[in-house]
Amino acid sequence: MPIKDSELILNPDGSIYHLNLKPENISDTIIFVGDQDRVEKITQHFDSIEFSTQKREFKTQTGYYQDKRLTVISTGIGPDNIDIVLNELDALVNIDLETRQPKEELSSLNIIRIGTSGSLQEDIPVDAFLISTHALDINGMLHFYQIDGISNPEVEDAFIKHTNWDKNKARPIIIENSKFLEKEFESDKIFKGMTGTAGGFYGPQGRVLRLPLKDAGLNSKLDNFVYKDFRITNFEMETSVIYGLSKLLGHEALSLNAIIANRANGDFSKNPKKTVEKLIKYALERIINI
Repeated sequence: MPIKDSELILNPDGSIYHLNLKPENISDTIIFVGDQDRVEKITQHFDSIEFSTQKREFKTQTGYYQDKRLTVISTGIGPDNIDIVLNELDALVNIDLETRQPKEELSSLNIIRIGTSGSLQEDIPVDAFLISTHALDINGMLHFYQIDGISNPEVEDAFIKHTNWDKNKARPIIIENSKFLEKEFESDKIFKGMTGTAGGFYGPQGRVLRLPLKDAGLNSKLDNFVYKDFRITNFEMETSVIYGLSKLLGHEALSLNAIIANRANGDFSKNPKKTVEKLIKYALERIINI
């Protein structure tokens, strides 16, 4: 049966609903950024740009860096936006938009997130780079999918016990990155660790303005969680859903983080734009080998 119009929504020109893209508009290697202004911070290094579009917060440019065809997409902030972006990108490569049927031969995308993050550990300073080896999902988005095959119950159980996790909240999930991509981007200059992904910026990340928190001690519990080789190194709002949906859909995904704040000692980068630019160059130097 074809996928219903209400489930796979296309624009009048045949492009996918939110991203405003057609299959020919994207590469098989895609860079995710949160901020739409950061798209051109990356594509300014390209030799040429063949396609550009924007709808809402989703800005896309496709072009060539050296001989490598790349697509850069801004996802906006948060897990809910990742749900839109990854499902629609997958539809572009793995569903025939004319027949509205999944293809018999499925394609795998390489997805690299270049984002900013705050460190939770004193030994990971501002202006450092970090590869997310795993992502800790504490926002609940992935529970709408069948996730048994991608979770890590042993570590999750240890985290739940350590934090005395509220049973009324969604169960935390821990998802591994793409080891294939990690090998291409690792170096002795870059940190590695497990990245926590929250569903919001204030309360979900332990910030207090006027509203009291359900668990005021959660951040300190995150900071000092250790189980075997696992510890939580940084906090942001997208990586776990990128990793989770990529695993479920058969794509490779890696999150590269520019550390612009250190929550453990209160530091903030003196020049976060410079740090992000250095990470962009670091990523582009390695992405051509994929």
